[in-house]
Amino acid sequence: MATLINEGKAKQLFTTDDPNVIQVHYMNQATALNGKRKEHIDDKGEVNNQIDSLIFEYLNHLGIATHFIKQLSDSDQLVKKMKMVPLEVVVRNYASGSFQRKFDTEYLLKFEEPVQEFYYKSDRLDDPFINDSQIHALKIATPEQLSTMREQVFKINQALIKLFAASGITLVDFKVEFGFDADGNLILGDEISPDSCRLVDAQTHESLDKDVFRKHTGNVMDGYRTVLSRLEATAK
Repeated sequence: MATLINEGKAKQLFTTDDPNVIQVHYMNQATALNGKRKEHIDDKGEVNNQIDSLIFEYLNHLGIATHFIKQLSDSDQLVKKMKMVPLEVVVRNYASGSFQRKFDTEYLLKFEEPVQEFYYKSDRLDDPFINDSQIHALKIATPEQLSTMREQVFKINQALIKLFAASGITLVDFKVEFGFDADGNLILGDEISPDSCRLVDAQTHESLDKDVFRKHTGNVMDGYRTVLSRLEATAK
């Protein structure tokens, strides 16, 4: 019988018959302000799971090592059990969000090269920005592991830019997390979805991600469903 291991802001993790495999259930829940604002949203879990499964299947097909095994149902998937590195790796192709506010840039200013940032994963501390020296001081990751993560997010970014562009979507920025599998390999984990990406329509620049929820600018599911339908059409 499956046992609940952990419940996060938008997902529940359950045991399976294999100690190295976890079942992930996507909940119909949206959060903002690091979980301080929380709302039930019909169908969100199902749509996010389907988007994430499609993206991770695409990355696996390209030879990028991930935790994803397979989609089980509209709202559930199987993944490898991981020991997560407590870092969020953010890649920015255009200025938006905290970068835009911090440096007072124009919205969607295109960078000549992608910007990479690390944040210490801690709800209690509101996920503070962290640099290499601080990461080493806290023994969160070695220089070699940081190098591996940087190389992987570069490949992931290039792959996602291509995938979304084929669907008429611009990848503004995204957040990923890494962890160690049962064999000690450092691989991509967590999720890639409109919850963790900023996505805009390539023509209109209309937001298709969680910014709609954060800013109260409309029905967040309209954008999520648009992303899913476009990705499904591209994949055919």
